[in-house]
Amino acid sequence: MASIQSKKKMRHNKKFNHLGRTASHRASLLSNMAASLIMHKRITTTLAKAKALKKYVEPLITRAKNDTTTSRRVVFRYLQDKYAVKELFGDVATKVGDRPGGYTRVIKLGTRQGDAASMAFIELVDFDENMAKTPKVEKKTRRSRSKKATAATEVANEVATPEVEAPEAEEAKAE
Repeated sequence: MASIQSKKKMRHNKKFNHLGRTASHRASLLSNMAASLIMHKRITTTLAKAKALKKYVEPLITRAKNDTTTSRRVVFRYLQDKYAVKELFGDVATKVGDRPGGYTRVIKLGTRQGDAASMAFIELVDFDENMAKTPKVEKKTRRSRSKKATAATEVANEVATPEVEAPEAEEAKAE
């Protein structure tokens, strides 16, 4: 009886998202998307592709922090775009030099109109001016004045005006 039942196999080490493509098509897709991300610093794509691209491109950026001939050759094997490699080892590597990983950010955008696919954009973290940590200027809140506060400011204004007039009067006397 046991031979009649179909045996289910466990999914050990099958975490990789194949994106519904063959291995060669997937490699080309991720290579082209990685080159576009490096050149443009932000690209819009589906959420599944963005997550797959994040796993693909982060080790390349880590490799680019060490600028050697070997590193350039290894990265070029993945990207196949010499301009993207030049940009990665030049501008990108200098900006992320002190960051210990987490070079990309995936932000969900909602669903696409045509097929309701969940969309997201993926960007290089250090190149986004809007999300950069800058000192925020706190806005002062405007509150309505109480009667005591208005009375105190009126008294302060009355005291301040004679002091301004006094030097003018002294100048007139000096003439």
